Order: sequence, then C-alpha cells, then structure tokens
Amino acid sequence: MNKAWGIIIGLVMLLGACKPGTPSQFIQPDDMEDILVEYHLARAIAQREGGTYEETNYREALYIESVLKKYGYTKEQFDSSLMYYYKRADRFDDIYRSVADRLEEQALLLGATEGEIGMYASYDNTGDTANIWADRAMLAMMPLPPYNHWDFQVEVDSSFRKNDSFMMQFMADYMFQDGTRDAILYVSVTYDNDTTISKTSRFASSGLMQLRIPEYDHNIKKMRGFFYLSGGNERTTTTRLLFLNNIQLIRFHSPKQEDEAKKDSIESDTNGGRLNADSLGGGDSRRGGAAVLSLDSGTSIHRVVKRPRAVEP
Repeated sequence: MNKAWGIIIGLVMLLGACKPGTPSQFIQPDDMEDILVEYHLARAIAQREGGTYEETNYREALYIESVLKKYGYTKEQFDSSLMYYYKRADRFDDIYRSVADRLEEQALLLGATEGEIGMYASYDNTGDTANIWADRAMLAMMPLPPYNHWDFQVEVDSSFRKNDSFMMQFMADYMFQDGTRDAILYVSVTYDNDTTISKTSRFASSGLMQLRIPEYDHNIKKMRGFFYLSGGNERTTTTRLLFLNNIQLIRFHSPKQEDEAKKDSIESDTNGGRLNADSLGGGDSRRGGAAVLSLDSGTSIHRVVKRPRAVEP
C-alpha cells in the first residue's frame, strides 16, 4: 500500500513539473513585462515632447524599436509574442497586472496623484455608492477578430433600487504605432416596464474614460454591454494594442429613494406594521416607460415589446 501511494505521489509531482511554460520562440514573461513597462514610459516621453500626431507616432515607433533592440528581440517576435499571450488571457493578465503596478509606482514617485478613478478604489459592492463590477478589472484588445470584441453582463440582485444611476469608468491606454484608434463602450439597462436605456461612448485617446447612465424610476431587470475595437480591415504589420485597466462600474443610490424608504419605514411603524400603498409601489400610476426622463448626450431610450436584440457594432 505504501509503495502504491509512493507511485501516485511521484506521478503527481512529475505532472506538476511537466506543466508547460512559454515556448522558446516567444518572449518570456519577465522580458515581456520589462519591455511593456519601458515602452509605456518611452511613449509618455514621446507624447510629452509635443508636435503633430504624425510626429508623435513616429517617435513612438522609434522608441519601441530601441526598447526591443535593447532586449535583443525583433518586431516580428514582439508581435507574435503578443498574440501568443493574448490567446492565454490568464498569463497575459498576470503580466499586465505587474506592468500596471510598476507604472503606477513610477508615476507616484514622479509626483502624480491617483486621479479621479482612485476616488472609488476603496468601495466594495455594498452601500449607497458601490463598485459592483465583478468581471475582469483589466483587458487587452487587438483590432483582429475575435480579440476586438468583449461582452459583459452585470448580475442584478436585490441591492439594486429604483432611481439608481451608474458610472462606468476605466483607464484606456493605446499602444498603436499607426492605424485608426477607435474603440466603443456600449452599455444598456433594461427595466421592469420593458424600457431600455442605452448609452455609447467612443474613445480614441489614452486616459480616464467615463460613461454615465442616468437614474430612472423603475426596477432594473438586466444590464449588459460590450467593448469593441475597430480597425480590423486596415492592413498593417505594426503593433496595435489597447489596454483597459481598473475597470469599474459604480452604482449610486438616489438620495430621493433613500428618503422615501425612510418615510415608508416610519409610516409602516405608525400604522402598526401595516404596509401602505406607496411602500408596495402601488402609488405609481405611470405605465410602460411613460415617465419623462431628461437625457444627456449619447443616451437613447426606447420601448421594446420583446427581448432586446444584441447590438452589433
């Protein structure tokens, strides 16, 4: 029996030791991390020097070539390695998480502040203001199918209330040497009266991006959306990569809803524990999305009879 257990343990250890690593023809994780860090720093220098859009892109191309030359890799090896890691999202996430941490440390050493996105970094998924994003916090995209499209759906639970508003935000970082920089964030919210509010934001530059969904006096049934990076039809052999980092979806409970909840609670106690009509939602006579909603730029509101169709970019 002891001999049998020894054989089993030996096989387990052998299988663990044989876990495949990165093939030798691709840039190894440590080098890839260093290259990405130095590239981002060099790109920041190129942008700081100013000039036209074409001049900045030209300097970025020279900087990435010098970084690759420093580590002894060709442009072809770098591009093929990016594709290899992107197909293995878990490995690429580990690499870019380290890259993001190192760049943040470097920025803070140079006197930068955490920025507006840091305002909600400490929020969990509870409370009046909550970060309810439970999906991947970072994403890398290429303008090549299927790496140019990423769908998401937010789980709706009892913590959602009427008149909730939302803000989706993230840091975008384009790693493009040429080609069109054009990405889209689309978010739609479907309510219990079959009204859907949808909002689209296009972004073509790096930095903090935010998209807001206004409050609406109905309960939410579904929230979903997607990121899409265009430019797949352009013929190019240069690096084109979009990093999305620190993705957050902030939910804000309406102060008006909080006041109404407190009022209902007081009236319920006054009535000897009997719930009144307002606390059951019976006081709202509006039907099917007839409520007037003030819409800001980029927001659309429409009635749907059946399940909303998926929006194709």
